[in-house]
Amino acid sequence: MAKLALSKLLANVRACRICEDALEAGVRPVLQVSGKARILIAGQAPGRRVHESGVPFDDPSGDRLRDWMGVSREVFYDAAQVAILPMGFCYPGTGQSGDLPPRPECAPEWRAQLLERLPALELTLVIGQYAARWHLDAKATKLTDLVRDWKRFGPDHLPLPHPSPRNNIWLKKNPWFAEEVLPQLRRRVKRALR
Repeated sequence: MAKLALSKLLANVRACRICEDALEAGVRPVLQVSGKARILIAGQAPGRRVHESGVPFDDPSGDRLRDWMGVSREVFYDAAQVAILPMGFCYPGTGQSGDLPPRPECAPEWRAQLLERLPALELTLVIGQYAARWHLDAKATKLTDLVRDWKRFGPDHLPLPHPSPRNNIWLKKNPWFAEEVLPQLRRRVKRALR
């Protein structure tokens, strides 16, 4: 069977309704992809603001992530440079302590097919535990331990905590992240976008 062109695959993703019954806010897949992208941001799932705007990381988390990366909005939203593929493409809704986890149907249905069509990737930023389970095969390791052990994942993958303002306490408890990981993140981003 011939491999679908990326444009056709993206049309299929944007038309996806496999978890529609579980989404209170409705279906709205949010992602950014180009076969030329050199950086992949593997996140969790869109939040409410992103669901409303349809623009990935169009919220305070995105502001912090762009700052961490040392890139402008123009670079960040240039699909030929940065691909953004959350583990779930639609806003999963809100639970007792924040947004619900990404819907489990999304990644098995679409992720491998999309990643196959990103041959230019040099760096994958793995944000949060759900992305770490997929991209780093980190089923039992705590996210803090993965981020602290960032060197283990080589030059092409970098685990990160979620840049959400909800993680301010984590960032204060783990000053080594800003001192050690963020400079490495900026260097790797700059190298990938050279």
